[in-house]
Amino acid sequence: MDEIVIIGAGLSAAKAAESLREEGFVGELTMVGEERHRPYERPPLSKEFLTGQSAIDNAFVFGADWFVEHDVRLRSGAPARRLDLEASRIGLDTGETLGFDALVLATGATPRVLDIPGSERAHYLRTIEDAERVKRSFEDARSLVTIGGGWIGLEVAAAARGAGLDVTVVEAGELPLQHALGERLARHVSELHLSHGVGLRTRTEVEEVLYDGGRTRGVRTADETIPADIVVVAAGAVPNTGLAEGAGLRVDDGVLADERLRTSDARVFAIGDLANAHNTLLGTRLRVEHWDNAQRQGELVGKTVLGGSAVYDWAPYFFTDQFEFSMEYVGHGSPEDQVEIRGDLDAQEFIAYWLDADDRLTAAMNVGIWDVNDTLRSMIGTRIDRSTLTDLR
Repeated sequence: MDEIVIIGAGLSAAKAAESLREEGFVGELTMVGEERHRPYERPPLSKEFLTGQSAIDNAFVFGADWFVEHDVRLRSGAPARRLDLEASRIGLDTGETLGFDALVLATGATPRVLDIPGSERAHYLRTIEDAERVKRSFEDARSLVTIGGGWIGLEVAAAARGAGLDVTVVEAGELPLQHALGERLARHVSELHLSHGVGLRTRTEVEEVLYDGGRTRGVRTADETIPADIVVVAAGAVPNTGLAEGAGLRVDDGVLADERLRTSDARVFAIGDLANAHNTLLGTRLRVEHWDNAQRQGELVGKTVLGGSAVYDWAPYFFTDQFEFSMEYVGHGSPEDQVEIRGDLDAQEFIAYWLDADDRLTAAMNVGIWDVNDTLRSMIGTRIDRSTLTDLR
């Protein structure tokens, strides 16, 4: 191969470029991205940057010199608009075209915009600019509402409470995170937020985001108006499949890819938030929107593009920090699984184990207990005698 192009310039794209060079690719390597920044990690945007614990510079994957030193042509602020697989050409927004022998798609995802009046003017949290706007708004605001009680919504809520704002989380489901954690642990996290003064409205949908001229006034539900100076929508994300779909690649909740991250065109690979790829450990397709997966798939694709035999064979992993609740989660649990808890919930020091009907461990979460995630990862997929489970201390 003489030319490889990576479309996208986030974490997965950066790790793909690094992996390709480490695996010995010496040809022309180009990365094109819509944002004007060099690749950065997104978790700090709703965690340590938003809480003021870390500067945004710490989020960048590589220093500016890395791209020169590794002969990677980084085209920031130059989104790809057209993909012609027959001609092996990519059309950029600038009017330029690029050829390729292999192509890595890492176009990520976009926050889901709610179909309600006023939602288009609310805050969303995906980019550095988004996070900077939300953080600046903390300075003059007194109150905030998050629409959505998922991971991002709750992290923003915790950060806003830490900044002294009155905070309300509006969640359409029975409890925040119930689908991910189950009722007992979802209630535990909810009670933690309530104990820190976060207001919680469950089984509630926002019908309109309200404004008074250019100023945010709050949100309206079927039962009440909740005042807020800031409204953050955290209602999930949608994979950016438009480019792939327009080129005729197979798409279903992301770009479909096999265990080596190859799409329906053998020259094209998909990674990160975009990829709905076959996971050999779990025996099913997964589209995972987390830091660890983006990094690992970037590393993997550098090998598979060059003909390696490595496959997507690891359990998903993510982490969060909300008040005293700091945890790591590995695996892919199901709402039907039974949850066994070992340790002290009140002290935020415990391990939760998800077990299926055959007592196979599908997922595990360590809270306030560290250096055990590798052990938990090694247990995923194995049959467990529940009486032997401990908090690993």
